[in-house]
Amino acid sequence: MLTLLTNADVFAPKPLGLCNLLIGGGRILGISPAGETPTELPAGAELEVIDLEEKRVIPGLVDIHAHITGGGGEDGASTKVPAPMFATYMEAGVTSVVGLLGTDDVTRSTAELLAGVRGLREQGMSAWCWTGGYHLPATTLTGSIRGDIVHLDAVIGAGEIAISDHRSSQPTLDEILRTASDCHVGGLIARKAGVLHLHLGEGERGMELIHQALDQSELPPRVFQPTHVNRTKSLFDEAMQLAERGCHIDLTAFPIEDGEDAYRASEGLCRYLDAGLPPELISISSDGGGCLPHFDEHGRMISFDIGTSIALPQTIAALVNGGTLLEDALPAFTSNPADHLRLEGKGRIKLGGDADLVVLDDDCEIEDVMVGGVFAE
Repeated sequence: MLTLLTNADVFAPKPLGLCNLLIGGGRILGISPAGETPTELPAGAELEVIDLEEKRVIPGLVDIHAHITGGGGEDGASTKVPAPMFATYMEAGVTSVVGLLGTDDVTRSTAELLAGVRGLREQGMSAWCWTGGYHLPATTLTGSIRGDIVHLDAVIGAGEIAISDHRSSQPTLDEILRTASDCHVGGLIARKAGVLHLHLGEGERGMELIHQALDQSELPPRVFQPTHVNRTKSLFDEAMQLAERGCHIDLTAFPIEDGEDAYRASEGLCRYLDAGLPPELISISSDGGGCLPHFDEHGRMISFDIGTSIALPQTIAALVNGGTLLEDALPAFTSNPADHLRLEGKGRIKLGGDADLVVLDDDCEIEDVMVGGVFAE
């Protein structure tokens, strides 16, 4: 069975105008102007035609920071967050996800994370994971970060290793350099991204360790990927300096109250693009399934929220409704993370690419999601 999507207003993420998309075998087999069949159909092929009535179609979202097995646990076992359901990702338009462990890398494990990846893949999603968690030495399956990257298909790097946070292992520069080296070399051997995905807390040291690592090693800047960089305004300023040096930075679409010393992901992206920094070196992730804790001055958790992947399409809608062009907003959610993490076939609507698509309604909200060439129910 082939599927022909007609009259789709395609953002690939660049705008292609009204197009017809021919889908088969989980891939995009043809793209043509509306009114034309994208390619000659095989003799006898069954064809389902779906008229999208000029609705906008974008690539499936790529969420590179999600707690697919659940997060939390900073105030005992009762505060562990359960794993998000498959439907949670579909409702958010997330068709590709990278899972990770957080503060609790003791009762949660790399083995559990890999099982979570397999579970999502069995349901049709594309999924990978970071090995490790907040702490060094890192929790792994093979005994080393480099070994996990080389030997485990789903592992593309290490994360979220915590710095500048009271919950971190207080890593030294040497430890960060060795960890980044394991990521880089493991990635070279396995033809993977080999990225060190770094959790940033609110500590005064900020991104000092990353700057020192760049100054004192031969490691390429692309290896270091700080996340949660919009949690304070000063941290975001540091992140923009790192982007100038060639690092890929990741904003988090967590809730921000008015007057808070932080930037919403939408505002952070606008500030970044307005600064004229490399547009391909920024992404936005959700922290879905993770605990968003609030601590007192003694480091004890007093309350918490839970991250959700639905924050990603909400951020896209906020950007577009605020005047940002859809084609300028989309790369941070699609092509940028896919390119940086070498997720082949993801993040773009292109000939031969994976048929992971999201249909938006007139209010820029999700109407339908296609994953692997099949519309989710």
